[in-house]
Formats: sequence, structure tokens, C-alpha cells
Amino acid sequence: MVLEATMIVVDNSESSRNGDYVPSRWEAQSDAVNLIFSAKTQANPESSVGLMSMGGKGPEVLVTLTTDFGKVLDGIHRTKIRGSTHLATGIQIAGLALKHRQNKSQRQRIIVFTCSPIEESEKDLVKLAKRMKKNNISIDFIAFGDLEPDNTKKLEVFNENIKGGDGSHLAIIPPGPSLLSDTLVTTPILSADGVAPRGGGAEEGGAEGGGGGFEFGVDPSTDPELALALRMSMEEEKARQEKEGKKDEPKGESLEGIPEENQPLLDGQGEGQGEASGSGGDQMDEDKKESSESREEKKDGDDGDKMDTA
Repeated sequence: MVLEATMIVVDNSESSRNGDYVPSRWEAQSDAVNLIFSAKTQANPESSVGLMSMGGKGPEVLVTLTTDFGKVLDGIHRTKIRGSTHLATGIQIAGLALKHRQNKSQRQRIIVFTCSPIEESEKDLVKLAKRMKKNNISIDFIAFGDLEPDNTKKLEVFNENIKGGDGSHLAIIPPGPSLLSDTLVTTPILSADGVAPRGGGAEEGGAEGGGGGFEFGVDPSTDPELALALRMSMEEEKARQEKEGKKDEPKGESLEGIPEENQPLLDGQGEGQGEASGSGGDQMDEDKKESSESREEKKDGDDGDKMDTA
């Protein structure tokens, strides 16, 4: 799978307090951030994810690139809703964070949540898009909340100017009864990472386990710790089976039909050398017995001759 470094930019402006998305715009973003982190790290364990906000007095990097889900959760909980958004500045700072990534083989991607009016002009956004494309940075926009024609047009123009080989996507999600994250998994932003829709909507791979298309039947966005534990357990079991398989394999090829050096060969009568040597040993014992008996008889004869002479 693709090895990526992803910076997630959340909109923590005052507009995120609105409750037109379940349960609110901010909490809907938080749930979607959890889903994106799980999708990226499951697609490739060496991928890393960072988090920053673009509301308030200015953009703030909450979490640098990491594979620790706990740090991302902590960054979300520390974020305060305030002020207005600074879209262009936030994207530029996210680009700088990606530039200083430790693993330079990771592809660069920025995922931006925006739910408030965009103050930047279309001309400035086009210039920014071309600069990001020159730096090989892909940018995905998740537009929800304030979906005024002026906002969507600016995002569409930005997306047209930054499209490249790695793909930059624009997802416009209107309010509805579904969660923001449920709709997000059906967009190219996450479907490219092999994330199945929640609730069993996946046609491919959903037959196994009856888990709605999720690996092990567990939605990693709702219970990431259980999903990680199941994955680790499966990998350990697989490693154990491979180790046992190697133990059961013969160390060398046996040569059938060729006797080893210490193996007794058959004699002409079809008896082994061990049997012949055993019968030979019995014959030797009988010879020794007969010779000792003859010596005793001879000794008795000599004693008789001595007595006659006396």
C-alpha cells in the first residue's frame, strides 16, 4: 500500500459549533479524524499522521507526524473552538510540517476540513494550489457546513489546479441523518485506502466473517484498540504457525535404498551381519567350552598317572 505522511487540518472556528451535523460539526470532525488515522495506518503501518487546527488567532500544529493514536486523540481534546479560519496559512504550515518528515520516502498529503466561509480570494487559492503541486503535495478537501456557491466554487478551482499523479480529491458532504464519517468512507479520499463503508455496505470482502466488510468484523474507527489487538493476535498466530512448520520440515533429504555406514548389510543368505556375528559368537562359546572340558580330562589323566607311579 501507499506509504504516506498525512497532515489533517481541522476547522475549529466558531462555525464548527453548529449542530446541523450529528452530533455537531466539531464532534463530526473528531470522529472523521479517528477514521482517517485508522485508515492510513492500517493501509501501511509505516505511514504517519499529524494534526493541526486553522481557527482562532492562527493555525496551530497540535500533533506532529506520528503513528501513536493516543497523541492524536489528545490533540483533538486540547483543541478549543474560537475565531475564524485561516485556510491558506494553515495549508502552508501543514506543507512545512510535511517537508520536515523523518521518512523522506513517504508521499505528502494534506486533508483539510472546512465548514466555514472561505475568506481567501480565488486568485490566491490558485497560486497556492500551484505551489503545493510543485512541491509534490496532494491536498484533499472535505467541505461541509457552509456550502455556499462561492465556497464550493473556490474549492473546485483549487482542486482543478492541484490535481496530480497521486490524486487530490474534493468531497462535498451536505447535512443529513448519516454521520460525517459514514459518508466520508464512500468518497475517493478513503475508498482508495480500502476502507469499507460501515454497517455492512461493502459488496467486496463482506462475505467473510459477516463483519460488514471490516477486517475481523470490527470497525476500527469505533473501537481502534480492539481492532489493533485482533490484528496483532492474528500476526502472532501466523508467525507461530510458520515457526512450527519450519520445525516439522526434514533437515536433509533421506537417501532411500542406500545403507548408511553403521547400518548392517545383508549377507548372501539374507541374514544380517549382526545375526551372523551372533551365531558366530555362539559357536565360539561352544568351542571354548569343549576345550576347557578336554583340558580338565587331560589334567585328571595326569593325576592318575602320578598316583600309579607312586
